[in-house]
Amino acid sequence: MSRAATTADVFNAVAEVSRRDILMAIGDGEAGVGDLVDRLGLTQPQVSKHLGVLRRVNLVRCRAVGRERRYTVNGTALKPIHDWVSAFERQWNLRLDRLDDVLAELQEEPTGREPRQQEQS
Repeated sequence: MSRAATTADVFNAVAEVSRRDILMAIGDGEAGVGDLVDRLGLTQPQVSKHLGVLRRVNLVRCRAVGRERRYTVNGTALKPIHDWVSAFERQWNLRLDRLDDVLAELQEEPTGREPRQQEQS
C-alpha cells in the first residue's frame, strides 16, 4: 500500500518536524515567512515549501498585509489529530487512576513488620 501524499491529510503534513515547528512558532499569533526564517533557522525556500504543504491541508491560514503574507494556525483543522490523541489520553487516565487505587491500597496495608527497637548499651 502506498503512502498518502503529505498534502493528503493533516497527519502526514505534521509528520515532518519542520512543519510541526512552524505550527508551534505561529501557534500563539501570526508570523510572516521572514519571521519564521529568523525563529527557526530554516531557509526561506524551506519555510515557503512547508507553509505550502500546511496550507494545502488547511492547517494554516494566510492573509495579505501589503506585499507580505501573514500566517496563523487554523485550530479547527487540527481536530482530527486532537480526537486521535484524546483516545490515548482516556486510556492513560484510566491506567493512572488504577495505579492510584493500587498505591492507595498498598499504603493502607499493614507491613507485617514490628518496628525495630534500638539496643540499649
